[in-house]
Amino acid sequence: MRIEAFEYTNKGGRDYNEDAVIHSIKGASGIFAVADGLGGHQYGEVASSAACETLVEDWDGSFGCDLAEWLKNKLAMANQKILQIQNEKKATLKSTAVVLAIEEGRTAWANVGDSRLYYIRDDEIVSVTNDHSVAFKKYKAGEITREQIAFDEDQSCLLRSLGNKDRNEPEIYDYNLYTKPGDAFLLCSDGVWEYLLDEEILIDLLKASDARRWAEHLLLRIMDRIDGRNDNLSLLAVMIQP
Repeated sequence: MRIEAFEYTNKGGRDYNEDAVIHSIKGASGIFAVADGLGGHQYGEVASSAACETLVEDWDGSFGCDLAEWLKNKLAMANQKILQIQNEKKATLKSTAVVLAIEEGRTAWANVGDSRLYYIRDDEIVSVTNDHSVAFKKYKAGEITREQIAFDEDQSCLLRSLGNKDRNEPEIYDYNLYTKPGDAFLLCSDGVWEYLLDEEILIDLLKASDARRWAEHLLLRIMDRIDGRNDNLSLLAVMIQP
């Protein structure tokens, strides 16, 4: 099996891009991450970049332990790095993060905040990360539908983030899963998922032969819906090929 990935990030209608995307593939193993910085005045960019760089730092292709434990430890390191930068700059900066780890087929992922991962197997979206936001809480309570999260007034009110001293715990998704050809993962910031329906993500995957084409199909949909005032948009498409 072969891991294939394509990443894209754009400042959208903002003055600068506070998203960061990174991936590293070594043989049958890989790390994939998307982070969305919070803080404004380019401090968000500093936070998201620090998160992504910490996740791949010193990684040699082996995780050396349980993937879930590795994700937890690395995200804790990213949180400490951002807190350190806060002290140095005397400024408030934070970041969301969603990260996927694959090692010889073993797979786990994690998120903090509202950057998402969609996992697709056998032509079905079988898992989507939970947003750590007030809007998502309202959805779980039955106050709004899942589609309404993207337009809710509390969508940007986050309950967890990196760079937060108390509320930074990642949610770990570890199903003792081994990937197989045809499996696919979409990691993205809210500037992407708020413009897409789940069925559109699936349809565009079914039309694509590789990760780049899948991403391009999704981006065409998004570009047709944005109005020039949209948020930064970032995605990372990952496919398991034969």
